[in-house]
Amino acid sequence: MTSPRRYLMCRPTHFAVTYRINPWMDPTAPYDNALAVAQWESLRRAFLDLGHTVDLIDPLPGLPDMVFAANGGTIVDGRALGVQFRDAERADEAPAYASWFREQGLEVTMPKHTNEGEGDILLAGDVLLAGTGFRTAHASHAETQEFLQRPVITLQLVDPAYYHLDTALCVLDETNVAYLPEAFSPGSRSVLRQLFPNAIIATPEDAAVLGLNAVSDGRNVVLPVQATELSAALARAGYHPIGVDVSELRKAGGGPKCCTLEVRP
Repeated sequence: MTSPRRYLMCRPTHFAVTYRINPWMDPTAPYDNALAVAQWESLRRAFLDLGHTVDLIDPLPGLPDMVFAANGGTIVDGRALGVQFRDAERADEAPAYASWFREQGLEVTMPKHTNEGEGDILLAGDVLLAGTGFRTAHASHAETQEFLQRPVITLQLVDPAYYHLDTALCVLDETNVAYLPEAFSPGSRSVLRQLFPNAIIATPEDAAVLGLNAVSDGRNVVLPVQATELSAALARAGYHPIGVDVSELRKAGGGPKCCTLEVRP
């Protein structure tokens, strides 16, 4: 029996692809804001149907990527570590999310180094898996450990397409993950094999539709419907995959997890 989770999401009212800060983004390609909103609503509904709580933060004009709430912070044991974005286009999201955290009565601190929240910092049981290589600075991992008071394990990302940890790895439950080995350095692959000997290994094809950008409550795994082989592998391992179509949001490099920040009060 899984316990209900509390998630923070941001409606993609202002979603657009008008700049390029990751390889998925093409400002010259068409995008459909209404479709993005409809797909996001289906994702929110999937969480509600599973019995989870979904809080909403108000979207701000001029911040088309604010829909990607996972980048707003990392919240563990009532402590909220805010964010510092690498790219100026997203900088104003940081104080907006920090303000929401304070309104919820969370203890908030802001990092001194680039840190893009649950995009790169994922809680796996008692440890924090921390990505670096493209966005979150390695120096921020020490800050993260000090404030959140959980051991931090650094993982080096090497493929620009998987620029955040949550595009290359999904925490399934307290003891297991799914991931794409090719997205990590040789040393990090070795660490993952040691930590998670029973991990589900994703195919490059499923990773390429951001199949690993998934949200698991320990049993139910909400993932892009296009990730068919990963969905089958999850089912064989005893999980309950739930496919959603957020392909319009993928045009900005995001999937279900990018849209979802877990609030752990």
